[in-house]
Amino acid sequence: MQRRSDERVRALLDALLEGRSSPGLVERAAAGLGLPERGRYAVAVLRAERPEPVRWAVDVDGMRFWWRTRADREIAVVGLGERGLAELTAVLVGRCSGPGGISPVVDGLAELDRARLLAEAALLTCAGGSRRIVRVEERLTTALLVSQPELSARLVTDVFGPLLTLEPAERALLVETLDAWLECGGSAGRAAGQLFCHRNTVFNRLRRLETLTSRSLSRPRELIEMTLALDAFRLTAVR
Repeated sequence: MQRRSDERVRALLDALLEGRSSPGLVERAAAGLGLPERGRYAVAVLRAERPEPVRWAVDVDGMRFWWRTRADREIAVVGLGERGLAELTAVLVGRCSGPGGISPVVDGLAELDRARLLAEAALLTCAGGSRRIVRVEERLTTALLVSQPELSARLVTDVFGPLLTLEPAERALLVETLDAWLECGGSAGRAAGQLFCHRNTVFNRLRRLETLTSRSLSRPRELIEMTLALDAFRLTAVR
């Protein structure tokens, strides 16, 4: 009987996460979970790589976790109580291998489906090989890209189209240089140190990139296009 009761509660939680519309769903889920309908909740989505199943419900550092396992991911609904997203991130980093995405705080069980979608968008911003667990607020622009895959592909084609015709090694070198230059705040000297080359080499590669894309890194709007296209290109390449 207890097992059947747990299964019913899990089914109710799944319905909330999937955004199903059913009269009295939120009230029944709240009663089954022993939770208030209104409260501070967040959702975390992680790629499932653990060999052993996670516990259905567990309390950690003043937060209550309800875990749901899918074929390729694990979903945690978290009752935050008085805790914040920084504390939630620290708990997940300390106990999960990552990568993962965390939603913003929502104000009730009825908003869990929206929170799940935002957490999944944050997870999609994690490039291949990444082990980071990120909050969607940290990746808003990239999350916009992954949420619109057709537009992202068009952006890559329009901005980086000529790069796609290059030999893979040359293309990777130019992309890596642009990435390092952006990460170093537009400093060719610091980018050169990161790439183990001369700063003039960085300038030469960036000029070649500008020529190929017909865009200037000194023009703010064109720089934004290049930056977004770089994010979209990396995430598309991973997929």
